[in-house]
Amino acid sequence: MKKFLFLIAFLATVMGVSAQKFALVDMEYILKNIPAYERANEQLSQVSKKWQAEVEALSTEAQTMYKNYQNELVFLSAEQKKAKQDAIMQKEQSASELKQKYFGPEGELYKKRTALMSPIQDEIYNAVKDIADLRGYQLVLDRASDSGIIFGSPRIDISDEVLNKLGYK
Repeated sequence: MKKFLFLIAFLATVMGVSAQKFALVDMEYILKNIPAYERANEQLSQVSKKWQAEVEALSTEAQTMYKNYQNELVFLSAEQKKAKQDAIMQKEQSASELKQKYFGPEGELYKKRTALMSPIQDEIYNAVKDIADLRGYQLVLDRASDSGIIFGSPRIDISDEVLNKLGYK
C-alpha cells in the first residue's frame, strides 16, 4: 500500500511539473519470449534439484543414524551414546552447512543465477534505455512488478518494441 501511495504521489508531482512521456514494459512477457532466459531457468532448475538431492541425502543419513541410535540406546554405554550423538550432530551440521553453501543468501545458486541472468537483464535494460532515449520517455514502469499499476494503456506498452530491438519475435 505504501508503494502505491508513493507511486501516486510521485506521478502527481511529476505530472504537475510538466507534461512528460511515460511508457510501460511487461518484463514477464519479455522474459518469456527470450529463449536464453528459458534455458537459464532450466539450467538453474537442474542444478537446484541436484544440490537439493545432496542436502536431502545428508539429512536422511542423519535421520537414519538417529533412528538407529534410538533403537540401540539401551545397549550403549555412556561413552558410546556420546560418540553416536556427536556423529549425528556432525552429520546434521554438515547437511545444514551444505544447504547454506548452495542455497544461502550468498550461496552457489545465487551466484549462478546472477551469472546467468545478469547479461540478459543488462541487455533488456539497455534496449529499454535506448528506446526511452529515442522516444523521449522520462519514466518507464514495469507493469508486471508489484508497483501498484492498476491500468496502463496498451498504447504506451513498449514490450514488443523492446523484444524487436533485442532481435526476438
